[in-house]
Amino acid sequence: MHNHPSGNCNASEEDRNLTKKLVEAGKILDIPVFDHIIIAGNTYYSFVEKGLI
Repeated sequence: MHNHPSGNCNASEEDRNLTKKLVEAGKILDIPVFDHIIIAGNTYYSFVEKGLI
């Protein structure tokens, strides 16, 4: 989980790339990644809800 102080909760390309790497590393280490959540103001972006994990 991390925040976007800009108020825009949409995932950037960097966010997507990092999430992909974390999921791959988790598989190797047998550590599941359940979600990656971006908080921005009163809203959030969930990679699981968007079908990206």
